[in-house]
Amino acid sequence: MKKFTSVSDVENLQEIIKKALQIKENPLSETEKGKGKTIGLVFLNSSLRTRLSSQIAAQNLGLNVLTLNAAQEAWNLEFADGAVMNGDTVEHIKDAIEVLNQYCDIIAVRCFAGMKSKEDDVNESILSQFEEYAKVPVISLESATRHPLQSLADCITITENWKEERKPKVVLTWAPHIKPIAHAVGNSFAEWMQEMDVELVIANPEGYDLDKNFTKDVKVIHDQEEALKDADFIYVKNWSSFDDYAAMPEVKENWMLTNEKLANTNQGKVMHCLPVRRNVELSDEVMDGENSIIYQQAKNRIFSAQAVFSKILDEFNSK
Repeated sequence: MKKFTSVSDVENLQEIIKKALQIKENPLSETEKGKGKTIGLVFLNSSLRTRLSSQIAAQNLGLNVLTLNAAQEAWNLEFADGAVMNGDTVEHIKDAIEVLNQYCDIIAVRCFAGMKSKEDDVNESILSQFEEYAKVPVISLESATRHPLQSLADCITITENWKEERKPKVVLTWAPHIKPIAHAVGNSFAEWMQEMDVELVIANPEGYDLDKNFTKDVKVIHDQEEALKDADFIYVKNWSSFDDYAAMPEVKENWMLTNEKLANTNQGKVMHCLPVRRNVELSDEVMDGENSIIYQQAKNRIFSAQAVFSKILDEFNSK
């Protein structure tokens, strides 16, 4: 594995899931693997699970970890090519990345969607520059359109919780929110589930369909109750409109997940990437109930990151 920004960078999904589950059994099995190597974790946005899980995963592999909260601790970055930097920006992203090339053997970056320019977000205006200017492997800790480490953790969690012979029915259901939320988690989950042996259904109100480049031919249902029928896994997540970019079309129905709605499922296991707005996206009774595997999902963020870092280090060790 030379980089990790989407499921297309994974040669064999079942193999890396198996690797992650083996790591979970013994997280300190490869403590010498990263010895003498440095990973730079660059955060342009807030983080809790991604930051801590990535640090733990790297340390478990013996990597030296540098964490930069770039939005607060670094110079104001300029991202526009050819910019005349006579304003608030102090350092161009290409210069910052070149310095990171000198200090790090791996660069991992988190850069949210700006939610202002659809073109910039769809074209990954920030992540693409890391990929262009980095001379070392680049790992996405979430970008404008995808959250691959989260999606791998989701795959691990579903694998752990499904032992039947038949395909599980997995429903990605939209949930209410108080502000426009980016599409990265929804896009990524849809993309990765299409590589899993599952029956995927997406449920969202009219006006909230995700980008077809990610959902492709996945069935989209605009009736939550219909979509949830016989579901084995329910992934709860908000996102804003894609077509009317970053807008929040009015939704008159109640899309918050409750125990009453879970009664329509096949004792469905509930998932969420966190952070969650309780009693807006899903109710306390669901979040704290026996159907929730949300904290298990969060713990698996360590093992998804560690499996990816380990695969990246294999490239160094094979040279």
